[in-house]
Amino acid sequence: MTVQIAIVLLLNFVITLIGTLAYAVRLVGVKTGRVAVSFALFNILALISRTANTFQVPLLTKYVEKNPYSETLIGLFNLVILTAVIASAIGAFMIPFFQRIFYKAVEAFSVNRSVYKLVLHSFSKSGVKYIKENIRIPSKINFGILNLRKLPFKLMLLNTISVTLLTVGALAPIYAGSLAPEVRATSITLSAILNGFAIIVMAVFIDPYLSIMTDDVIDGKCSMAEFNNCVSGMVITKIIGTALSFVVLVPSAYLIVWVARFI
Repeated sequence: MTVQIAIVLLLNFVITLIGTLAYAVRLVGVKTGRVAVSFALFNILALISRTANTFQVPLLTKYVEKNPYSETLIGLFNLVILTAVIASAIGAFMIPFFQRIFYKAVEAFSVNRSVYKLVLHSFSKSGVKYIKENIRIPSKINFGILNLRKLPFKLMLLNTISVTLLTVGALAPIYAGSLAPEVRATSITLSAILNGFAIIVMAVFIDPYLSIMTDDVIDGKCSMAEFNNCVSGMVITKIIGTALSFVVLVPSAYLIVWVARFI
């Protein structure tokens, strides 16, 4: 494995891990009563994810350009997806720990109202001590809150589809370039075919549903247990959706090649 590929895998791990931890933000927002502040602070981590993605795609594209006919390319892309699956699972495992740390961060920010002071406190002696004290294996309660019968099936299905498309959305266009080098440049620009549909699904169906549910919990119209159950279902479908990318990658790449040639 080259250094270039190792960096790609590391960046992919960071991107997916942050994306999985994002599901805990609404839980913290409800518990603290500061939903807007919670999302504002999480945007700092989201910025790290976007920066990592900025470097990941060009590095992977450059590798494919240098090895366009390598028989190991599909293995490489599967390795990238496997890394994402592992990161999703680790992220799900870390959510209870992340909730405790992020809860403390939101409360501290509400008092100090300064990101700079919050970052300094995180690396202070008391901040590091608090983080160490909260690093522990999640209890059985954290894994026993899922009630499949009360999950909104359509929402879970849509989330699975959108996660799958977003995962292959960055990879399929690059792999398509190796399948049809004559339309490589066009293929790279067609990631919107997959990402666009996934973003529409998230913006029109998933985010509004979760936002309404968040408000209902705060207003007392929905129990915290029901909300936890829904968020847990979203996390599980993220893992499933990421894993389904193994199956969808190649067909998506051929679809992009077809579109690139057609236009």
